[in-house]
Amino acid sequence: MFAERVRRAGEPPLSPGTLPAPSLTPGQGLWLLAAAAVTLAPHTAYFPPWLSGLCTLLLGWRAWLSWQRQPPPHRLLLLALTLASAVGVRYAFGHFFGKDPGVALLALLLCLKLLEIRRARDIRSAVLLCFFMQLAIFFEDQSLPVAALAVCGTWLAIVALLALADPNAGHRAQLRTGALLLGHGMPFMLMLFLLFPRVQGPLWGLPADAASARSGLSDTMSPGSISDLGESPEIAFRAEFTGPLPEPAARYWRGPVLTQFDGRTWRTSSSPESATPSYTPAGRRFDYRMTLEPHNQRWLLALDFPGPAAAALRFSSANQALLPRALQSRSRFELSAWPDTPTGLHESTVVLAAALTLPDGYNPRSRELAARLTAGGGSDAAVLERVIAHLRGSDLTYTLRPPLLGRHSVDEFLFDVRRGFCEHFASAFTVLMRAAGVPARVVAGYQGGEVNPIDGNLVVRQSDAHAWTEVWLAGRGWVRVDPTALAAPQRIAAGLAAALPEGEALPLMMRQDLGWLRDLRHRWDALSNAWNQRVLGYNPDRQRELLARLGFARTDWTMLVGLLSGITVALLGALLAWASWQRRARDPLERNWQAFCSRMARAGHPRAPWEGPMDYGLRLAAALPQQADALLEITTTYARLRYGAARERADIRALKRQMDELELR
Repeated sequence: MFAERVRRAGEPPLSPGTLPAPSLTPGQGLWLLAAAAVTLAPHTAYFPPWLSGLCTLLLGWRAWLSWQRQPPPHRLLLLALTLASAVGVRYAFGHFFGKDPGVALLALLLCLKLLEIRRARDIRSAVLLCFFMQLAIFFEDQSLPVAALAVCGTWLAIVALLALADPNAGHRAQLRTGALLLGHGMPFMLMLFLLFPRVQGPLWGLPADAASARSGLSDTMSPGSISDLGESPEIAFRAEFTGPLPEPAARYWRGPVLTQFDGRTWRTSSSPESATPSYTPAGRRFDYRMTLEPHNQRWLLALDFPGPAAAALRFSSANQALLPRALQSRSRFELSAWPDTPTGLHESTVVLAAALTLPDGYNPRSRELAARLTAGGGSDAAVLERVIAHLRGSDLTYTLRPPLLGRHSVDEFLFDVRRGFCEHFASAFTVLMRAAGVPARVVAGYQGGEVNPIDGNLVVRQSDAHAWTEVWLAGRGWVRVDPTALAAPQRIAAGLAAALPEGEALPLMMRQDLGWLRDLRHRWDALSNAWNQRVLGYNPDRQRELLARLGFARTDWTMLVGLLSGITVALLGALLAWASWQRRARDPLERNWQAFCSRMARAGHPRAPWEGPMDYGLRLAAALPQQADALLEITTTYARLRYGAARERADIRALKRQMDELELR
């Protein structure tokens, strides 16, 4: 037995070149397909439809090949598909250079690479492409769901590499090992996130759609323009108040002020700007922090009426707070509001004249109505009360789906259809006031908001978009009048859902009557807000604040790189020491083997660091021929238990007895 083992040990091992080239096993194909599908899924929201469809077809083809155990397509076919894909990208984007065509080409290369896999290096290349695509999605979207998909895609890609290294391992073992490896990288990821020097603004410049319109308010208003937003659950902004919240009737978030009217559409007009508002804040004060979503406009959408703030704000003569430039990324602002402040007490005659202008040839019946309401004379305040009383008794209906209106939109709303959304009410009321000789203008913005009980934030959605009227009265200045409240007071007190007529339903995610859905929406909003504030909002200023709290007053790039390097070395050393200790402490087989090797070393036969158990056993057997069989049995059993597919505790205990019973003479 001893001679036979010595003879086998002397045979040269197989060289790597003689090993057969690995093929794509079903397990490897499963994990690669899963990794590619999860990686490409968020990209489909930004790809052209033909590109998403082509990627889906190619992945389906790969799945069919794996299911049927078919060989990869011919190289000429793959070459033709590659050229056709390149032509499609060139035709769709007009060029090959830039982020969008580059990401599209990477997606197609990933799908085509899956079709041509023949060797282990092809699998590794496909996994690397998955990693690149997981990074590329953050050019477009950095939301929490996309980040979760990226983590899942990374996990599956790691599992695909594990399946390549050990095709015989079970799926659960591969998933568990992949999760363990991913977890080991989390401390380093967190350290890099906190300490790596931050860059102000996007790393690759502004997104391709930075100058394009987004969902939200416009600087024009016509019938149907705001009702189109009524079914949008997208968040416009969040407000976190440091004290009590303003009552619902005071939650008017001011947007563009519309003064020009052509008979159907209201538009903004240019007005001078200043660094301070034209009014003096007075009365109640509300302090809050606003997190405003990008809308590609200069509007701050502050709570009426904003005062000077730490941010470099501008104020129009129409009392609108403006940003220095269009908002193209999520931003936070520390603001204050004085809702009871009088404004425009000494308004210029030019502004008042513009607030009386009406186009000729439009809405004749509305003009006649205004003339009848002013026939009794009286002050502007008295005329205002008569117009309000008339509209309150006109049986107008508030609806999210108003009918289309023609040339005389105000006449048709007031006298014919009698159904409309907030823009219909605001437009009609403003026209009546101007026709009655009272200066009036339309203000677009948002009204209300929903308090999230999870984090206490006031969440304002696009569905809260609203329009109201401001009239100018001598001695009182600009006075807010909300004509919508005349027909649907619930809209102001309880929101859109409470004001709609019976039978007119909202989209599922906006319904308030389903408690479980409302609770789910609140929890998701709170989680998304925490992600936005703590992760996406971690900018250079917040990094400097963190380092200052840790005692690092100087925070230039040199210090950050040095600190990062030192912590990395310390963490690596601690991790290696912990892993070594854990392996020895938890593995009884390894502990017994180390004790056996120490015993042999005391007997004058230490094991070399590079010496494996089989070679060590052969050397011990040659040095101690009387115990050769026992020594070879011990080392062979250890190698089998150490490197075999499975081990039993009884086998480990039996090996321990063999080691203890070994007598050295």
